[in-house]
Parts: sequence; C-alpha cells; structure tokens
Amino acid sequence: MALDQSFVGRSYPPTTPYEVGREKIREFAEAVGDANPVYTDTEAAKALGHPEVIAPPTFVFAITFKAAGQVIADPQLGLDYSRVVHGDQKFAYSRPVRAGDRLSVTSTIEAIKSLAGNDILDIRGEVHDEAGEHVVTAWTKLVARAAEEA
Repeated sequence: MALDQSFVGRSYPPTTPYEVGREKIREFAEAVGDANPVYTDTEAAKALGHPEVIAPPTFVFAITFKAAGQVIADPQLGLDYSRVVHGDQKFAYSRPVRAGDRLSVTSTIEAIKSLAGNDILDIRGEVHDEAGEHVVTAWTKLVARAAEEA
C-alpha cells in the first residue's frame, strides 16, 4: 500500500539535545578510517580556525537518522520498516559540528513517491545548536521495497 501523500510537509518535534563529545568524534573518525588531526587534536583544529575539534562530515548521520526514527515509527504514516533500505544521503553545512555542541534535529517529510511498487520517502533533518543557530541540513532517502507477490 502506497504511503499517504498528505504527510508531505509534516514536521516532527525537535529532538532532545545531543551533546557531541570529543571521544565520540575520535571513535567515528577511526571507524571511517579518517586520520585528519582536526578530528582528534584541539591544536590542529585551532590552527585551522576552529575553537575545538570538529567531526567528520558524515558524523551527523547518527544524530539525524535517530531523529528520522520519529517519522519511521509514526503509525499513521504506515511505513513497513522491515522492507526499508537506505537510498541516499546528503548534507549541507553552515559550519562544522564540533565537540561540545548540543544539537537538536527537526525532521520533516519532504517527499513521498511511488516507483515500481516501491515507496520512496525523503526526510529532511534540520540540525541546530543550543543557541538556535543552523549547523547542517541532512537529507535521507529511504526506499520501502514492494512486497513480493505470492
């Protein structure tokens, strides 16, 4: 069953702030194999004009995808998550994520499409710091594969 088009434009409440820690940034950088010192060394980050170590660009996915869980779990939307695959991801930054940030995400359904029986759901996550300043916008595309016919 196709997802309801009337959900396009629906926004969900901002998440509880997530505090970005130096150790989480270091662990993430190690996990993705990025040895850039701005992710682990405060002095290297300051030498490039940052007040603190910064996170790799894809670090924010963990925060925005968790926030998209509000959309995924919305029983009125009717998304069958057992059939979902991650289709695409992109980010647009106002500034890097840095250690000490307390970030909240507001998720909005940007588009719902049906293609060959698959539902395609585009979710935009607007990430703001504690002062309300925009940090990054993340777009997540989810594809709910069509149910196999018996």
